[in-house]
Amino acid sequence: MISRRLLLGAAAPLAAASIIRSAMAYPDRPIRMIVPFAAGGNTDILARLVAGPMAERLGRPIVIENRAGAGGSLGAELVARAPADGYTLLFGAGGPLTANPVLQANIPYDVERDFRAIGLVGILPMICQVTARLPVRSLTELIALMRQRDGALTVATPGSGSAAHLALELLMAGANVRATHVPYRGGSAMVADLISGTVDAGMVELPSALPLHQDGKAPIVAIATQARSPRLPGVQTFIEAGLPNFTAGSYGGVLAPAATPAEIIAKLHAALAAVLDEAATQSRINEVGAILSSPEQRSPDGFARFLSDELANARRAVRLAGLSPS
Repeated sequence: MISRRLLLGAAAPLAAASIIRSAMAYPDRPIRMIVPFAAGGNTDILARLVAGPMAERLGRPIVIENRAGAGGSLGAELVARAPADGYTLLFGAGGPLTANPVLQANIPYDVERDFRAIGLVGILPMICQVTARLPVRSLTELIALMRQRDGALTVATPGSGSAAHLALELLMAGANVRATHVPYRGGSAMVADLISGTVDAGMVELPSALPLHQDGKAPIVAIATQARSPRLPGVQTFIEAGLPNFTAGSYGGVLAPAATPAEIIAKLHAALAAVLDEAATQSRINEVGAILSSPEQRSPDGFARFLSDELANARRAVRLAGLSPS
C-alpha cells in the first residue's frame, strides 16, 4: 500500500514544478489591479497612468478594479487574501498602508507580512483647501477662523483613517484648534460639497485639489512640504503657518500578495520600472501634481523600506496627536 506520506512527498516536487512553469509563462491572462478607492481620485489617477503602459510590456491587459470602503482597507484586504499568482495586484496608498494600520483597530491584514512590494510610483503632497465662499486664503487665516468658531468649521477628507484624516488630526493638535471632520468615500466624492460650500475646507492630496484651485472653485491655502511647491509659489507651507516640521502626504505604488513568486515580482517590477523611466510618464505624473518616485523607491526592496519608514512615522504622529485606534 502506498502511504499518504509517500503521496504527499511525491506531490511536493510536482507542485513546485507547476509553480515554476506558471511563473515562467506569466502572464497568460488579464491581470486585475485593485484600487482601494473610488474612480477619479488621486490613487486611481496614478494607477491608470501606469497600468496601460505596463500592460503593453507584459502583453496582457491590466484591468483597474475600484474597491472603495473602510478608508481603503476593503480593497487592501481583498488583495492580501487573493491567490499569490500575480493576477491580483494592489495599487496601494497611504490610507490602507500607513494611516489605517495605526488608526483602525482590528485591521484585517498586516502591511509588512501580507504584501510584497513591487515599486513606488509617486508621492502625493497633502494640501489644505477651502470653499471659495470662506473668507480665508491662507492656512494662517484658516487656523484663526477655526479658533474663533471652535469646532464649527467642517473639514472634509477622503475617509476616516485616511492619510488626510491623520494630517487633519495633526493640524488640529499642532495648532490647538478644533474642527468637525467629515469623511467621504474617496477624494473625488468630496468635490461637489467643497465647491458648493456644504463643507468649509478639505484635506486631500494635491492632484485632486489642483484643478479646483486653478479654476478658483476651491483655493489651496497650504501645502505640507518642506518648501513651497514650484507649481504653487503663492501658497504657504504648513511650516510657514506655524507648524514646525509639518510634512504630510500619501503615495501610490504597486504590491502583490506576500507569497507571490519572485520570478513574477521581477517581471512586474521590470514592466513598472520601464514605464517610470519614460519621459512621457514622468511628465504626466508631474502634471497631475505628484512627485515622481526615486529610482531606489521604484525597486521592491526600496519600496518595502519606504513603507516601513512611513508606518514608523505614522505611529509617531498618532502619539503626538494623542489618538488611539478605533
